[in-house]
Amino acid sequence: MKYFNGFSLKGEERFFKEQFVDSNYCVAGFSYGAQKVFEYAYNSSARIDRLILISPAFFQNHKKSFIKTQLRYFKADKEAYRKAFLENVAYPSTTSLEAYVIDGSHDELNDLLSYVWDKEKIEVLVKRGISIEVFMGDADKIVDAGKSFEFFSALVPVYLFKEKGHLLQ
Repeated sequence: MKYFNGFSLKGEERFFKEQFVDSNYCVAGFSYGAQKVFEYAYNSSARIDRLILISPAFFQNHKKSFIKTQLRYFKADKEAYRKAFLENVAYPSTTSLEAYVIDGSHDELNDLLSYVWDKEKIEVLVKRGISIEVFMGDADKIVDAGKSFEFFSALVPVYLFKEKGHLLQ
């Protein structure tokens, strides 16, 4: 299975073993990685049977000022921004993500925050026969779980975990 990591993370896929399928034709991604794996699947000519989106980063309901503010905070103090970000990723658990941290860039954060999920692209993948599943927590502090659920559930199966956050813990 091909996997795409979340922003500033590497190796965090161990948290999502329950959602994975052991198959060469399955691709998955977490948060920022969900955006990347979606584009990979859309642009790929390789056989893909199942696309797993775990806590897909969904910010298209925010104003541009939100994105500018986040980028400004990141630029001003990258370490403080990352620390607060990862605490929100882990919430409501107390799981430490320090062992999984890598250096995320300003450009990657901009890509993450500016990405717009396209309903038509999702429909194209479904018509290709790709099974798309979304897993998310209703206590997510990274994205608005309600808006994200509303968007995705109109198109594909969504599994909403009660009292779980972005990390599904």
